Amino acid sequence: MITPSQTLRPYQKLVAWQEAHKLCRGIYEITKSFPKIEMYRLVDQMCRAAASAPTNIAEGSRKTSQKERARYYEISLCSIEELHYQCVLALDLGYITQEQFTKIEPHIRRTSFLIHKLHASCFA
Repeated sequence: MITPSQTLRPYQKLVAWQEAHKLCRGIYEITKSFPKIEMYRLVDQMCRAAASAPTNIAEGSRKTSQKERARYYEISLCSIEELHYQCVLALDLGYITQEQFTKIEPHIRRTSFLIHKLHASCFA
């Protein structure tokens, strides 16, 4: 985390980025318990999708044109949708419990909503 002596980058002030970052950390934590056979399959895909969302928000926030920013925020939204499906799959395969899914799913929904609003702000 950021220490008081460090300054926040502009993207870190965005609530959408903050939520996407928390979600990413949660996915990394959840996937630690997945079977080893999934390390280079589902775990890799879930961690990539989870990291893609805050990464694209950060990169998009520095783009100078609204069109470019919107493109990066849209990629972030797509990554969140990909992650949602991967969580559904992990639940169906028994890699996460219903309780874990019930905890993470609203966070995915909230993050998606916030990124959608950030994307929409490019056209306001």
